[in-house]
Amino acid sequence: MRRIPSLMSSRLEAVLRPWRGRPLHSLARVAFSWWASQCPPSDEPAAASRHGDRDGRVFLVGAGSGDVELLTLKAARLLREADAVVYDRLVGDEILALIPAGRERYYVGKSRGHHSVAQAEIGALLVRLAGEGKRVVRLKGGDPGVFGRMGEELATLDGAGIGREIVPGITAASAACASMGIPLTDRGHAQQLRLITAQQCREGGEPDWPALARRDETLVFYMGLSRVAPICRGLRGAGLPDDWPIMLVANASLPEQEALVGTLADMPERLAAHPLPSPCLIIVGSVVRLAEVRRLVDSEVMHAIEAHREDADIYH
Repeated sequence: MRRIPSLMSSRLEAVLRPWRGRPLHSLARVAFSWWASQCPPSDEPAAASRHGDRDGRVFLVGAGSGDVELLTLKAARLLREADAVVYDRLVGDEILALIPAGRERYYVGKSRGHHSVAQAEIGALLVRLAGEGKRVVRLKGGDPGVFGRMGEELATLDGAGIGREIVPGITAASAACASMGIPLTDRGHAQQLRLITAQQCREGGEPDWPALARRDETLVFYMGLSRVAPICRGLRGAGLPDDWPIMLVANASLPEQEALVGTLADMPERLAAHPLPSPCLIIVGSVVRLAEVRRLVDSEVMHAIEAHREDADIYH
């Protein structure tokens, strides 16, 4: 078990003193960054691998949905201990800032229609770096096991006899629904959950729409911003009603998050009128109705708070 550095509480107090009175989220980010810089590694120092004192190893790490505060403590520790970090497009600057200066960085991001580095080359890079005795963090947005092509990289590493470890992260589906104040599953709305890659929604690769057109589950389509119309059309054609709820969430958990709520019948038109950026998640199911309920509740709460403030001002 790791020991907390001596005098941690007094040092943390000194770091946070200038931030008293600031918003809580700013305070949390400062505390998280301070923790990442102060807590000692639980294993041998990363320098041991750079001196060839141990075998190389690859850690397939989930960076979460983008908010640095949603990064796991283990992921943060591994970033500090890494000799090399191989990262994707959706890994944010605040997370990359946790990597110590002087460590090797390799950008291998992919976007729709453009792969900066082929998947085979990524696998070869991981094998080469680990073969040099380095601790390598393969950093992926979200969870590495959810549409992150982790299986291909595992196969490459196993084939080369490279030691590896998987560190899960918060996937976009969880982050998006949490940020909208709704559950992915609910006893009264959805007893099942399906995560689907929208890359299937193309000619020659259609999903089984009748199997997906259920009223007792939540569907979450990843990488589907350009396929909203076919998804709505396919689910309606398989039996879901025109007024079945659908929600699009872009940049989930980030300050620039945006959302659109509508129905299978009107969402393509809504999206055309209010375009969203990528990455964007598509959530289909009656749990989406809870987002509107949550919005109304939040609106009433804010109205009550403002009314209370106005009354307080009258008496002061």
